[in-house]
Amino acid sequence: MYSIKVEAHFSSAHNLRHYRGKCEELHGHNWKVEAVLKNRRLDKTGMLVDFTIVKKNLSEVLEELDHTYLNTLAYFKKINPTSENIAFYIFKKLRSRGVKVSLVTVWENETSAATYEG
Repeated sequence: MYSIKVEAHFSSAHNLRHYRGKCEELHGHNWKVEAVLKNRRLDKTGMLVDFTIVKKNLSEVLEELDHTYLNTLAYFKKINPTSENIAFYIFKKLRSRGVKVSLVTVWENETSAATYEG
């Protein structure tokens, strides 16, 4: 099995609804996002997929989140903007753009991350 990984970053604020603790209050993160694609075969050029394509699409998805208050975005008005739900959101957005992503990991700091694997 071959895999490639692309990393990108965005900054945003959020607060967690129905949470008892500090994260219930408005706070921000400098998020790191990892998108992984996997396949058993390579294309005729010997690549799983061109990094440029994945980077471009991931950058465009993250642009929608960058420097925003996540709770005000339509999707997160009903869904709590946890790291887990942010990973799922990015995964679905990439898939809707035709990027056959296998998993997305969202790091909210150096030691804490959540992954959605489709």
